[in-house]
Amino acid sequence: MNDVVLFQELACANGKRIGIAQLNSEKTLNALSLAMIRVLYPQLQQWAQDDAIVAVFLQGAGEKAFCAGGDVKHICLAVRANGIDDTTAEELFAAEYRLDYFIHCFPKPMMVWATGIVMGGGIGLLCGASHRIVTETSRLAMPEISIGLYPDVGGSWFLGRLGKVGLFLGMTAANINAQDALNINLANFSAQSSQRQAIIDALTAIDWSNDSTEHGQQITQLLSQYRYSALAASQLETHQAEIEQRTSATNFSQLYQQLTAPSEQTWLNKAAQTLKAGSPTSAALIYRQWQNGQQQSLADCFRQELILSVQCARHADFIEGVRALLVDKDQNPQWQPPSIAQLSEAYLDEHYQSPWAVHPLADL
Repeated sequence: MNDVVLFQELACANGKRIGIAQLNSEKTLNALSLAMIRVLYPQLQQWAQDDAIVAVFLQGAGEKAFCAGGDVKHICLAVRANGIDDTTAEELFAAEYRLDYFIHCFPKPMMVWATGIVMGGGIGLLCGASHRIVTETSRLAMPEISIGLYPDVGGSWFLGRLGKVGLFLGMTAANINAQDALNINLANFSAQSSQRQAIIDALTAIDWSNDSTEHGQQITQLLSQYRYSALAASQLETHQAEIEQRTSATNFSQLYQQLTAPSEQTWLNKAAQTLKAGSPTSAALIYRQWQNGQQQSLADCFRQELILSVQCARHADFIEGVRALLVDKDQNPQWQPPSIAQLSEAYLDEHYQSPWAVHPLADL
C-alpha cells in the first residue's frame, strides 16, 4: 500500500532545502483522511523547526484534484455502525482543524498547489497558506450544504470576512474558478497547470537569503514570473449585481427565498437549485456561522466549528446527506426537518452545545 502522504526534501543550491508534501490518494481525489492528517501534521511541525527548510510546497497526486474534501464517508459509516456516540467525527474533525490552524500560523512560507478540484477540506488546507496558487483547471467550492454540514475548516472565519459574497458561497455551494479565488483572496498567485515541476525546479535554484524573513518575498518574486494571464472570467464579478440583490435580505427566511429563486443565468440558477436541494438545517447553521465568524478570532472559529461538526454527526442530516451522496448514492436525502419553515431555534441551539468539559482545541 502506498503511503497516504509522500514527503521529499529537495536540496537547493546553497545547502537549504524545500519540503514537499503530496497527498497521495488520487483515486479519492486526495480526500483528506485521518491517516493523512496524522502523518502530515507532525512532518509540518518538524519542518517548522528545521532551520535548513526554507519553505514547504503542498500538493495533491495527479492533475484532477488538489483535495476534494475531508473523508466524511468514513464518519458516516462509523456512526451508522456504532451509533451517535461513535468518536470518529470528533477524532477526524479535531485533528483536521488543528492541522488547518497550524497552517495559518506556520512560521515559514507555505505554497499550496491548488489545481483541479479544491473543495471542503481542501479549502481548509489552502486558505491558511502564505502562497496559494491556482491554475486554469482550479474549481473551488464549499459544498457542505449538500451533505447536511456547513463550511467548516475555518470557513466561518474566511466566509464571514468576505461579506455578502461569503454568505452567497456558503449557502449555495457555488463553484468558483481561479479568477474568482484570486479576486476574493482565497488564492494570491496563478500559474498554468503544466508549470508545476518548472516552479519546483526554480525554487531549488533560488539563492536563498541567510535572513529567513526574506524567504517569503523571494518566493513571491519567483511565482510572479509564472502568473497566468489567460484565466476564465470571474463568475462572481460577472454576476455581481444579481448576487448583491439576492443577498440583500435582512433575515434568514427572506434570504433563503431570494437565494433559491430561479435565475436566467445558468451559474446562478445552479447555485439556487443546490441550496433548494440542500439541508434546511445546514442553511440555517451557515447563516449563523457567517454572522458569528465576522466577530470571532480564528482560534475561536475552529473551537466553535468542532462543537458544531460533532453535533452535526449526532443529528440526522449530516449522516443522511453523506449516505445519499457518497454511500448509497441515491441522491435522495430525506432531510429532518424537510423545510426551513419547520426549523426551530431550539433545534439549532442543540448544535452549539459543547459535549466536553474541556474543549479538545482549548490550547489553540
